[in-house]
Formats: sequence, C-alpha cells, structure tokens
Amino acid sequence: MTAVTEDQVRAAGQSAKSASRPFSAFERMVAWRYLRSRRKEAFISVIAGFSFIGIMLGVATLIIVMAVMNGFRTELISRILGINGHMIIQPIDGPLNNYADLATRFSGVKGVTMAIPLIEGQVLAQGVGDSSTGALVRGIRADDLGKMKSVSEQIKSGDLVGFASGTGVAIGSRMAEKLGIQVGGSITLTSATGDVTLPLVKAYTVSAIYEIGMWEYDSTIIFMPLEEAQLVFNAEGLAQSIEIFVEHPDAVDEMRQPVEDAAGRQIFISDWRDRNQTFFATIEVQRNVMFMILTLIVLVAALNIISGLIMLVKDKGSDIAILRTMGATSGSVMRIFFMTGAAIGAAGTVAGVLLGVVVCLNIESIRQFFSWISGTTLFSPELYFLSQLPADMNADETILVIVMALSLSFLATIVPAWRASRLDPVEALRYE
Repeated sequence: MTAVTEDQVRAAGQSAKSASRPFSAFERMVAWRYLRSRRKEAFISVIAGFSFIGIMLGVATLIIVMAVMNGFRTELISRILGINGHMIIQPIDGPLNNYADLATRFSGVKGVTMAIPLIEGQVLAQGVGDSSTGALVRGIRADDLGKMKSVSEQIKSGDLVGFASGTGVAIGSRMAEKLGIQVGGSITLTSATGDVTLPLVKAYTVSAIYEIGMWEYDSTIIFMPLEEAQLVFNAEGLAQSIEIFVEHPDAVDEMRQPVEDAAGRQIFISDWRDRNQTFFATIEVQRNVMFMILTLIVLVAALNIISGLIMLVKDKGSDIAILRTMGATSGSVMRIFFMTGAAIGAAGTVAGVLLGVVVCLNIESIRQFFSWISGTTLFSPELYFLSQLPADMNADETILVIVMALSLSFLATIVPAWRASRLDPVEALRYE
C-alpha cells in the first residue's frame, strides 16, 4: 500500500478544508492510495488479499450451494408431482368400483386438470438371463397415460401404441438397462397376489421405454394397462385410488371441499405434502443449516479485514497526523479508512457473485469434468435421485447473500476506522 507523499497530503489537506461533504474526492483519493501496495507493506497487502479471496469464495459458495439446493428441491417437486397426483382419493365406505364415474366427476371440478384411476402393486421383474429387480406396477388407462406429459413426452424409445392395445407395458430406462431389455423385448413379472396358493407369473412385451430423469422412477416403475393390472392383482372391476392433478399444487387445501362434494360418497383425501412431508422438511432444514454454516466463511474473511486495517492504521500514524494537521476532520479520517476496508469487501462480494453465477450456469458441465478427472461418479443418481445436478438461482436469496456480505464487510471496518479517527496528531506520530 503506497504511502502518501507530503506534497500530496498538503494538496489533499487544502482540498479537505474546502470539501465539506462526506466521501469527497480527496477522501476517495487517499483511500485508494492506501489500497495500493508497496514492498514494505507487503504483509498488510497479503492480509487484504486473503480477505478479498475469503469474501469472494464465501459469497460464491453461498450462491452455488443455495442454487443447487433450490434446484434440487424444484426438480424433485416437478418430477414427483409430474408422475404422482397432487391429491389421492381413497374410499372408506366400500370398494372403489365406480372409479370411471368418479374420475369424470372429479375432472369437472374447477381447478382439476386430470383425475386418474390407479392400481398399484409390487412385483418381481425378470429380464434377459438371470437379471431381476423389484418393481412397482402402476395400472393406468391408456388415455390417462397419454395425458401424463411427464411420461408420454419422455419416451426414449418405442411408443404407447402397444400399451393402448392392452398388450404392452412401459418401463423406465434404468430398469431396461439393468434387465438388458429393449423395445419389443419381453419382461416377466411375478406377483404374489395372483392366486391363493401360487404366484402369478406372466410375460409382457415392452412397448415403450421412458426416461423421467429421476433415478427412483426410471428404475422401479412399470406402467401397465389398467384392465391387465386388475387381473394381475385380483381386483377385476376395481381401482385402488384416484389421483387428482390440479392447476395449483400449493393450493390443494382449497380443493378438498369441492372434491368431497363431487365424490358423493365417503372418501379419504391425502395430498402430495402428506406423502413427502418428511423428505421436503429435511431438505429445508439442510438448506437453512448450510446457509448459516457457509456464512461463517464470509464472517472469517470480514474479521481479516479488521486485522488488516488495524495494522494499516498503525503503519499510517504519521499520515494521519499530517492529514489532521492540514485540516482533515476526525470524521474524514474515519471515512478514509472505512472506504479502504469497505472496498475490499465490496470487490470480494462482486467477484464472488460473478464466480457463483458462472458456476451455476455451468454446474452440470463442471460436475461431469470433475467426474472425468476423478474417475468416479460425483452426485450419483442412485443416492441423489436426479440424473443431472440442477442449479436454480433465486433472486431474493442472491440479494440476501450480497447484503449480508456487504454488511459484514462494512461492520468489520468500523472499529479500526473509528480508532484511526480518535488519534490526535501528537499521538498519531507515536505509531510511526
């Protein structure tokens, strides 16, 4: 940080006498001079550099982590709600034998986009050779599966023609890969509910392979025509539940009464929040905890600003004395050192935001690069559910991170700046 020469200080002092407004040109000039290093002040510059890097990395890390967690939550919700109903209707006064009529009535309720009768059951799926895996069969009408865009528009190979004819099934890409099955191939399903004494074993043609992008669904769910699923699970003429999709999933509470009125019978209603409450609550807790922990990185960097400025005040004792002698007020001295420290925090924050935005925009490419470097799969879809790493930057959260970083940086400069302003010319000379 370059020392201010006597001539410059004298000129600045004359400017200081005539400059009455805070943060005037001469104050900014002196603060900028203190930010520029020279050889004997290298140690102070190193501390300032570490403060800058710490704030930059802290801000960038906060933005990246919050964006990834937001993206993770958003992608999970969109995929979960894309394949599962927002409201699940189950009868409590008898079997669900009038499911077709109820589905029609529910579809007519304002705000309901789709009502789908379903049958679900666990089976053992066998493919080529001895390959096998557990699976969840979802019996659904062909027209309803066509309306379910999260599946019908994500067909990787094949089509739903065979499904519509009642002779084929649709499986996920992960399951197809694990069992070694392609479109047109055969998959054998074993159900324990087929007969009183013997399980049902039956082969089906794979007419479509879909890829939703969520590992759990792509590896476990088999879509089967509803009539065939009724035979497999000994539920001819019945459905287990009706899943309702609404226009606004967050407003399902407002839909309960209209749906109950349309049912005309006693029903039990659960919604997507009930089924995934623990899961999303855990994500929210992790998100808040990560924010608090990563904020400590910025706090530590801000504390480095304090130590750097205290050392700078000690080193610039004679400069402070000259400034005060030439007419600079204590407030002017305080603002000079405040701007010196605040500039480090502001520059680090801006650099951190830029770094965070760049990483968020290229997060999946970065993940693939480090996976290639390490030779391992980072963020395996088997553990993290999603096949790609998402990042969804939230403007409000990004602004909160910026305000928090700037506030910590500015607060960190107040004590050393105040200490510099309290020195009178005689005492300041003792620091030299």
